[in-house]
Amino acid sequence: MMTTKEIVIVGGGITGLTTAYYLQEAIKDNQLPYKVTLIEASDKLGGKIETVKKQGFTIERGPDSFLIRKEAAARLARRIGLEDQLVKNNTGKSFVLVGESLHEIPKGSFMGIPTKLSPFMLSKMFSLKGKLRMLRDLSISKKEAQSDQSVGEFFRYHFGNELLEHLIEPLLSGIYAGDIDQLSLMATFPQFYQMEQEYSSLIKASRQTMGQKDKKTAKKSSKFYSLKDGLESLVTQVKNQFDSSIVQVLTTTKVNHIEKKPVGYHLLLDNGEVLTADSVALTTSVKQAQRMFSQYDFWEQFGEMKATSVANVAMAFDQAAIPTDIDGTGFVVSRNSDYRITACTWTHKKWPTTTPENKALLRCYVGKPGDEEVVNLTDEEIVAIALKDLEKIMGITAKPDFHVVTRWRDSMPQYTVGHLERLETLSHDLDDQLPGVFVAGNSYRGIGLPDCIRQGEQVVDQIITFLDDEKR
Repeated sequence: MMTTKEIVIVGGGITGLTTAYYLQEAIKDNQLPYKVTLIEASDKLGGKIETVKKQGFTIERGPDSFLIRKEAAARLARRIGLEDQLVKNNTGKSFVLVGESLHEIPKGSFMGIPTKLSPFMLSKMFSLKGKLRMLRDLSISKKEAQSDQSVGEFFRYHFGNELLEHLIEPLLSGIYAGDIDQLSLMATFPQFYQMEQEYSSLIKASRQTMGQKDKKTAKKSSKFYSLKDGLESLVTQVKNQFDSSIVQVLTTTKVNHIEKKPVGYHLLLDNGEVLTADSVALTTSVKQAQRMFSQYDFWEQFGEMKATSVANVAMAFDQAAIPTDIDGTGFVVSRNSDYRITACTWTHKKWPTTTPENKALLRCYVGKPGDEEVVNLTDEEIVAIALKDLEKIMGITAKPDFHVVTRWRDSMPQYTVGHLERLETLSHDLDDQLPGVFVAGNSYRGIGLPDCIRQGEQVVDQIITFLDDEKR
């Protein structure tokens, strides 16, 4: 008779949920003698995914969508029966706030890099000096190959300051909410490094890349998916798929410490219980992993990973409160702006199903490196900051019908220069000193929903391979 193997997943965010779900499916499909326990310290699953329904509005407190081209998230949604819930975003103009004016992002922009020169040359977003500097990329020589460098250093070398600060930085910071002069290029946008190595010029590389697309697909099209009923329905549906004979879920339960035993691991819980595990998947932050394995120095050698604090405020208005009905989906704010909001999504335009007829829903983001204390302000103070900026930018003077403020403290992991090298060292140390322990989640190999879900898929393969090898 085969002995049952115990697998424990620490962390009930989307990575942990994905790991539990795909483990369950593998156990069923292959009739494996495994049991899974998912442990979450808070009283809810899903991590940053949280949907609020209020007065006919659907409001996301965390992520509001996921990239279509990264297939893991849509694959999970379809697998659990949510295919008919997938909706694409409305497309429209996107803007950047530079100085006191909103400027349309030039056509032919690939993550802020020109694929068509004339829209950039005609744009009032850049000075003549800035335009001439960005054109130098066409004749620039590539830098010597190197293991890593900061995102800021890389793009500044190719385009100078204006294109970087007015367009590239606000677009990229919308993903990582970090300091581009600290962020690792190889851990965030390695494709740009590969483009440089092949073409020297990023403009030439981008034009070649975009030029390979069919004319129809090159036209502006939806890049994001969401779910009609809100992203929290993804969490709910995954949870509803769990078979209690295979997956046990413990919420409001904290893992205080994990000890390696001659065979497997003991997990000491805050309620005094001890769980045994043959394999452990850690989908928590690095700081929490370090706490649970405090007796191992290599966690400290990975570094105390920095994480940025951010907040957002969703505000509902009558449509008439918006003085000018702008044809677009929102704007980001240039790096050196005096405004405290960093971006604003016109949610009623981008995701029409979220908003009742004749209403408007705006979602403003606040908090960035150097202005993280904003998350400690009261709801009313954060709303006042957003309204003050929106009045200057969009002429909105009305008070919202209601607002929803969300704070995410130390929630945006910063992949600083050298991140991939540190991660490789960590992986070797885990293999050597803690066999059967695997890490995944937004602290490691990508922070978006598809990246976290993909990591969950990969951890399932690692766990099953490890337990299979143990049997030989």
